[in-house]
Amino acid sequence: MIEAVGRALDRRLGMARFVREAMNHVFPDHWSFMIGEIALYAFAILVITGIYLALFFNASDAEVVYHGSYHALDGLRMSAAYESSLHLSFGVPAGLLIRQMHHWAADIFIAAIVAHLARIFFTAAYRRPRELNWLIGLTLLVLAVGNGFFGYSLLGDLLSGAGLRVGYAILLSIPVAGPWLAFLVFGGTVPANGMTPHMYAMHVVVIPALISLLLGIHLAIIWRQRHTNYPGPGRTNRTIVGSRLWPSYAAKSLGLFFLVFGVIAMMGGLFQIDPVWIYGPYNPVAIIPGAQPDWYLGWVEGAIRLFPGVNLHLGHWLVPELFFPGLLFPALVFLALYLWPFFAETLSLDDRQHHVLLLPWQQPFNTAFGCAVFMFLLVLLVAGADDFIAVMTDSSVVTLRTLLRILVFVIPALTFVVVYWLCLRRRARHAQDKVADEAQSTVPQERPQAGEGPSLGFTVRVRPD
Repeated sequence: MIEAVGRALDRRLGMARFVREAMNHVFPDHWSFMIGEIALYAFAILVITGIYLALFFNASDAEVVYHGSYHALDGLRMSAAYESSLHLSFGVPAGLLIRQMHHWAADIFIAAIVAHLARIFFTAAYRRPRELNWLIGLTLLVLAVGNGFFGYSLLGDLLSGAGLRVGYAILLSIPVAGPWLAFLVFGGTVPANGMTPHMYAMHVVVIPALISLLLGIHLAIIWRQRHTNYPGPGRTNRTIVGSRLWPSYAAKSLGLFFLVFGVIAMMGGLFQIDPVWIYGPYNPVAIIPGAQPDWYLGWVEGAIRLFPGVNLHLGHWLVPELFFPGLLFPALVFLALYLWPFFAETLSLDDRQHHVLLLPWQQPFNTAFGCAVFMFLLVLLVAGADDFIAVMTDSSVVTLRTLLRILVFVIPALTFVVVYWLCLRRRARHAQDKVADEAQSTVPQERPQAGEGPSLGFTVRVRPD
C-alpha cells in the first residue's frame, strides 16, 4: 500500500528524485550539532502546550471578583487574565502541568539558542558563507527573549506587573521616540486598558509567526549550504562525513525529540515555576520584595543595579540613567554580536568559504574574548539577584554591590588572560605532536572557482549504520 501511494504521488508530482536526495542528505555525527535541534524541539513543545493554554486563557483586563478553586484569594478583585491563569492552575485537568511545561520549554528554548550560538562562535562556524545564518540565529534569540517577556507578563500577577513597569520605564527612557515606542509595545501607560490583549496578540501570533519564518529560512540555508564538520580524517571543504538522514539520523533525531519532551514533562510535573497564586493580583502601587526576571533578562537587571546614577541633559531633552544600562548596553552587546563575522573577516583578511570548523584552541583571541564576555554577563546575572543573595548570606546589599562592581571588570580580565594562555599552550603542544588526523585541518584551503555555489562539488562519506 505504501509503495502504491508513493508511486501514485511520483507519477503526479515527480517526488521520487527529491525524496531520494533528501533521504541521502548527510548530517555530521558530533553531539554538539544536536543543540540546535533541542531548540527546535523546545519550540515545537511551546507551540503544542501554547495551543492547549490558549483554549482556557482569557486575555482580558476586565476586573472581576475571584471565587475559584484557590480559596486563599477568594473575594479579591483581579483581572480576568489573572483569574483564568488561576483557573488553568487549579481548575483545568493537567492545566498546571501544561502551564509549567510551557514555561520550562521557553527557558530551555532560549538556553538552547544561546548554547547553539556559543558553539557557532567558539568553532568559527559564522565564517563565509554562513554569516546570514548567524544573523538569523541572533534575531531568533532577540525574538525569543521578547516573547518570553510578553509571555510571563500576560498573567496579571504582582510579579509580572513589576516586570512590566521596568520594561515600560526602559522604553520610556529613549529620547524623543520613547513615548511612541512604549505606546506601540504596551498600548499605553502601564497599566493600560487593552494592554493584555495587545501583548497576547504579540505573544501568540506576531512573534511566533516571525520565529517560525526565521526557523524555516535557517533550516533551508543549512540544507542548501550543507553542514560544517569538525577537523579530522576525511574532513575537507569538499567532503562531508556523517550519517544519512534515513534511517540513522532520523532515528537519532526522533529519539532526541522524545527525550526533550520527557525531560520538559518531568520538569513541569516536579519543579515549580512561576507560582502566580503566591504573588497575588497586580497592584500598581504595590511592590514585591526580591523580584527578579527570568534568567535570560537577569543580566540586564544586573546592569541596571550596578550602573551608577547618571542623568544626561541634551538641551531640552533628558536622557535618564535607566536608558544606559537598560537599553543602550544590551543594544551594544547585540550590535557587536551582529557585526562579529564581518569584523573577524576584516581582521583576518580571509574571505574564503569555510566548511571545516576551527577548534577553540586554534583561535586563542576569539576564544579568550568570548569567555571573558560570558563571565562579564555572568557577573551581571549574579548582580541581578544581589538583594536575594544578601538576605541569604546575611550580608549588606551595599557591600555586595560594591564588590560586584569590582568583579564585573576583574573576572573578565582574568578569564581572558587564563584562557588565552591555555589556548597558546594547547596550540604549541599540537605543533610538537603533529597528530596525523589533526594535521589535515591545517592544510590551506583552496578558493572556490568563479560561479561556484557553497553547496556544490561536495563529496559525501557516510558512516556505516
